[in-house]
Amino acid sequence: MTIKDIAKAMGVSTATVSKALNGYSDINAETAAKIRAFAKEANYHPNIAARQLKINSSHNIGVLFVDDTDSGLTHEFFSSILNSAKIEFEKLGYDITFINHSIGGTEATFLEHAKYRRCDGVLIACVDFENKEVVELVNSDIPTVTIDYQYPGKSSVMSDDFEGSYVLTEYLLNMGHKKIAIIHGEDTCVTRKRLDGFYSALADYGVNIPPEYEIEGAYHDTKICSEATRKLMSLKEPPTVIMYPDDFAYLGGMSELEKMGLEVPKDVSVTGYDGINLSQCLRPQLTTYQQDSEEIGRRAARKLISHIEDRDAKPEQIKVDGRLLTGKSVTKI
Repeated sequence: MTIKDIAKAMGVSTATVSKALNGYSDINAETAAKIRAFAKEANYHPNIAARQLKINSSHNIGVLFVDDTDSGLTHEFFSSILNSAKIEFEKLGYDITFINHSIGGTEATFLEHAKYRRCDGVLIACVDFENKEVVELVNSDIPTVTIDYQYPGKSSVMSDDFEGSYVLTEYLLNMGHKKIAIIHGEDTCVTRKRLDGFYSALADYGVNIPPEYEIEGAYHDTKICSEATRKLMSLKEPPTVIMYPDDFAYLGGMSELEKMGLEVPKDVSVTGYDGINLSQCLRPQLTTYQQDSEEIGRRAARKLISHIEDRDAKPEQIKVDGRLLTGKSVTKI
């Protein structure tokens, strides 16, 4: 069944059928309703391939998501962002394709794969943003939006990591803690902003910590954070609270504390970051800073579509607010 078939059956022009099926208002409403009803009854579906060629658009969005810990879409924070973005893309009439290094088993760059898939735009999250292939893609003629990283002259959507870290640290200070240790993630712009927020809060409250209270761990890595936890709690003067790089990474710390015979928050208080659902199911309930992953996904999708549909749209750096979840894992001292 084609538009021509419908037009012949209904005794109208193909233009009238096209307008009826696409919701144009400049044709008789009763005629349009009859055409749509007939098309539905005849199980008509538009020829998507032909439409894409006509308007030079695939309505296909590429998603570049490379996770060094190989957690993939089990990474609760980023999977929440991507699911929210997917829902928004679908509302706006777009499908998604994951960008990778392979075209039919042959190695390809991210840009080559995006072009092969005829992506109208690419959403970039959880990658090495300084990787030359990622930079090549961002600097190409394909519209991109990044999550948690800002390229000059490009649009991005991110949490206010400085604010989140500051708020979480300030809460600990107001609970009387001065021996505050922090296990942070790899050296990224997110980590640097969180450390800035952490040390700014300490400075504002006149608190200094010894250098051994800061340990580089890794995001979403329970093993490394487990080792860092033992190192901190084995110090001559251990901290009264440990801040973990994210909620999932805290699971490694929790396991190590149990092995050491230490109880949270009786022996040591703890905090996470991200506010994933798991954090609120733990006992004691984890004190953490919740990033609004669903809003990040929605805003990123809308911004990318705006760049696809209007190539003259100005780049924008969008910050999405989060909130403190006080939980039960921090005790007042």
